[in-house]
Amino acid sequence: MAIELYHNGMSTCSQKVRLTLAEKGQDFHSHHFNLRARDQHKPEYLELNPNGVVPTIIHDEKIIYESAVIDEYLDDVFPEPALRSTDPYERSLMRRWVKQLDEGLHAASATISACIAFRYQFMEGKTSEELQKTLDGYVNPEKRRRMTENVLEGVDSNFFKPAIARIVKMLDEMEADLHRYPWIAGDAYSLADIALTPYVTRVVHLKQDWLFDTRPRVAAWFKKICARPNYEIAMRQWFIDDFITLMASKGKENEAGVKKVIQEAV
Repeated sequence: MAIELYHNGMSTCSQKVRLTLAEKGQDFHSHHFNLRARDQHKPEYLELNPNGVVPTIIHDEKIIYESAVIDEYLDDVFPEPALRSTDPYERSLMRRWVKQLDEGLHAASATISACIAFRYQFMEGKTSEELQKTLDGYVNPEKRRRMTENVLEGVDSNFFKPAIARIVKMLDEMEADLHRYPWIAGDAYSLADIALTPYVTRVVHLKQDWLFDTRPRVAAWFKKICARPNYEIAMRQWFIDDFITLMASKGKENEAGVKKVIQEAV
């Protein structure tokens, strides 16, 4: 039975799962959600994933959600090629990186994306009442509070400075780890590389890849990442042109402001 995947083309968490599926050579039946239309908040989807976020997979009639959990599940049930090292230390490095995503890194990426670019999608064509209704649709109260301020205030949001500082910290730590190994968590491509790929891609899409100028190992790693077959299958084929254009345009507009905030934050 084919894997059913509930996802979105530009969702970083969905991208991680698609990268793993592509690396494993696994096809899936796509349920592509429009997140701006709040498909992920519909009652029938909340029965699958009560958190109201993507991705979710159904495999052998089992429902699995949370992208890091899904990726480890896929590595268990489809063991080739292995995406977790047999070396205990390298596996610990992989887990350390994956763990960071749920400890502020994912939220930081979402914050800079919203503040720089996606806030314009939220506001377009909406009255203040309609906009508030959209923002109130977030299930998680902390995410609802964060998104409300990010959409309304943009780069002046109180969440923006710590968020962009966290992204810089990620890039600095990647640069350091890539000094020791060819891949993020050791000698082989792993779930750590998959976990970070969407977030580094987002930096590029937001036209903040000038940050790579002083981080040559990150730049070289990303070039290798983009050359992998799973990047084409799981990332490029699902990119949404309107999103890419918006991020590029607003990213360039805000570049000077972002540089100023980074100088103040680090």
